[in-house]
Amino acid sequence: MLEIDEKVDRLARLATAQGVGGILLNTQPNFAWLTGGRSNRIDGSRENGSGNLCVSAQGRRFVIANNIEMPRLLDEALAGLDFTPCEYLWTTEQGDPGTPIATARRAIGVERSLPIGCDTMLPGGTAIDASIAAARALLTTAEASRYRALGRDVGRVVGEVCRGLVPDLEEAEIAQRVATAVAGVGARAVVMLVAADERIGRYRHPAPTAARWRQSVMVVVCAERDGLVAALSRIIVAGRIPETLDIRTRATAGVFERLLAATEAGATGAHLFGVATRAYADCEFSGEETKHHQGGATGYRSREWIAHPASREVVQAQQAFAWNPSITGTKVEETALLTPAGLEILTSSPDWPSIPMSVRGKWLAAPGLLAL
Repeated sequence: MLEIDEKVDRLARLATAQGVGGILLNTQPNFAWLTGGRSNRIDGSRENGSGNLCVSAQGRRFVIANNIEMPRLLDEALAGLDFTPCEYLWTTEQGDPGTPIATARRAIGVERSLPIGCDTMLPGGTAIDASIAAARALLTTAEASRYRALGRDVGRVVGEVCRGLVPDLEEAEIAQRVATAVAGVGARAVVMLVAADERIGRYRHPAPTAARWRQSVMVVVCAERDGLVAALSRIIVAGRIPETLDIRTRATAGVFERLLAATEAGATGAHLFGVATRAYADCEFSGEETKHHQGGATGYRSREWIAHPASREVVQAQQAFAWNPSITGTKVEETALLTPAGLEILTSSPDWPSIPMSVRGKWLAAPGLLAL
């Protein structure tokens, strides 16, 4: 409950700062964040969830939902979290999409002239999603612990699946195996990419196809559990590793190392993008930063923000990052946790070939190429 209380306090202070009577949360990432990993997911194809949470500027907390969702939310998703229920008929919401905002206004008891902030566009509400995202950026101690557990589990099972791959498997079959393994540790693959052979260099976001792996295959996963998302990439080679691929992968790991070293509290996304740009130039691969984004902060979305030349987002003292530098034909990606004690790689796969990195006096490992 201390975690929930801290987040309620953040939202109450944000409501005061924004001049709104309260803040309504509907999206699945924000519902998971405020509740410490609970879910309002029914339709996984949408970011919006079923049921809303509302925090007033005075710190009171409400669950606002229709009569279909309210019993389950109270009995299961919000059990023990002390949210006051405010229910409306589902037919009312169908006729008036602004019903959640109107219900929140009545629950809080604010005048119609005082707006209600929300994380999605709703009639009668004021969208302040960027400010809400900033409020959730600093991870709590409990969130950091959940992140470590997620990274450990996902890194292990993805590594196990990749070690069991054999040439001639279809990309789609590989994706299915990885997704099943991820589900086995209670997570779900919200991003699943697989590229065989020449598709690795051709596409930065290779959706799985019926193409069969012959020489090399890349597996990319973003896995969500308790609302938090961990990302990693692995490349597997059948037989001897080509020299060109090895050189490019080690150069990419050098960019990854530089990004990690620059990931410090107070650094901006624009500064970090500049670090990556210079790192590519220094390893004689200038311009690769223009061919794909380099990653950025992660958390309750696969990327909370992406580093780019105009990025004003700021690194927090305790925050997760998924950097994914790439040079045509290869990629290095892990999820790392920045804490006051330093950086940790969360998604390492046990006994996976590694490329050593020195990051602010600490030795870390980037994933290398696995030869089968």
